[in-house]
Amino acid sequence: MKQTEPTPAPPLTDVLHIRASRPNDYEQIAAIMNLPGVRHGTLRLPHTRPEQIRTWLEAPPDGGLQLVAERSGIILGAAGLHRQRDRRYHAAVLGMSIHDDHRRQGIGKALMLELLDAADKWLNIMRIELTVFTDNAAAIALYEAVGFEAEGVHRAYAFRDGKFADVVAMARIRKS
Repeated sequence: MKQTEPTPAPPLTDVLHIRASRPNDYEQIAAIMNLPGVRHGTLRLPHTRPEQIRTWLEAPPDGGLQLVAERSGIILGAAGLHRQRDRRYHAAVLGMSIHDDHRRQGIGKALMLELLDAADKWLNIMRIELTVFTDNAAAIALYEAVGFEAEGVHRAYAFRDGKFADVVAMARIRKS
């Protein structure tokens, strides 16, 4: 009787994969950055050119980390830590954007947990800072759930949709 090789299992297409961003991710990341919901929740201007994202991905700032979340080869979110310099080298600013059609699916939390793990165990970042618009309750809840605390409100912080909007300044300080 002839023995046959086992058939390999089909790839899991619904698994979320977190990885470092690459320069060739620029078109998918730019598409996310130009979505109306992402633009509304970040400081991005309308119509970011993909070439701007490519240039940024090709020469990332030192000491930080830029990640993407992908499923079946499609990037659904991006997040990064942007390390500060000199006497603020212990601190980083966090930024995150999730595709409008894939929010509230755990993508932001997965990216956040991976960034926090890297900050704590590999990058020795003690303080992580961010700002979030005061009307973004879902993001605020996520940040609080992983240890961020509000440090104050910046009034009229950014011009958005024809008016000035407030943000909450938040930070997570690693306990030694």
